Amino acid sequence: MEIIDAHTHIYPTKIALKAVQAIGDFYNIDMDLNGTSENLINQEDGDKISYFLVHSVATTMHQVHVINEFLLEELKKHPNFIGFCTLHPDLTEEEIEKEVKWATLNGFLGVKLHPDFQKFYLDEERAERIYRVLEKYNLPLLLHMGDKRYQFSEPIRLSKMAKKYTKLNFIAAHFGGYSVWDKVDVLKDLNNVYFDTSSSLEYLDKERAKELIKTFGAHRFFYGSDYPMWNEKEELKRFFSIDLTKEEQEMILAKNLKKFLNIK
Repeated sequence: MEIIDAHTHIYPTKIALKAVQAIGDFYNIDMDLNGTSENLINQEDGDKISYFLVHSVATTMHQVHVINEFLLEELKKHPNFIGFCTLHPDLTEEEIEKEVKWATLNGFLGVKLHPDFQKFYLDEERAERIYRVLEKYNLPLLLHMGDKRYQFSEPIRLSKMAKKYTKLNFIAAHFGGYSVWDKVDVLKDLNNVYFDTSSSLEYLDKERAKELIKTFGAHRFFYGSDYPMWNEKEELKRFFSIDLTKEEQEMILAKNLKKFLNIK
């Protein structure tokens, strides 16, 4: 059964441990992996993954192109990497379009944003500058979603934007809302909203996970580990513990993303 990991973070070796520690502190999680490309590939059960969707988050506008250039170098080194570039809401719309144009010319297939790290609300004008450009370039947007401590990425905010930007495909990470899974039903009938399974299965009841997949449709889900927060071995074990059909497993593990991103 083919497996694609649709949610991984990578960092340059010289800052990787510091970045991983900061993430662990933010979520109060012990981090065992070091956040480098080599560690991602060589982790236990990493050899079972045919493609890794990699990205990294710019916490200031000045980091955007530096991070994207780092990601591009990693894409060149690793043919099994799929790249989503970063943007920042403090960029002007013209700067956003310039970066997106560069990214598409260099083979990036989407964009990843983290509203909680980047401190913006999903339904504010700064975010809409990004949505307008991505809709124009037909690039999907992967969003960190949810956190009961904050209001930046509440599911209701994405619901409003998905209804406004109907030509833009959104991927709502973490089953649509990390730690606020009781609020994700507002995303149910939005055909331009997809989901990944990352950073959820450790906390989400198996029956609730199955219910969300059945309710939203297995065709709208992608498997993701959220490396370096979790490793492939434990995350795959959690995924296979959900009572899904083999067809649903195959769809979520690879077929959906290959169709979504037109990967052969």
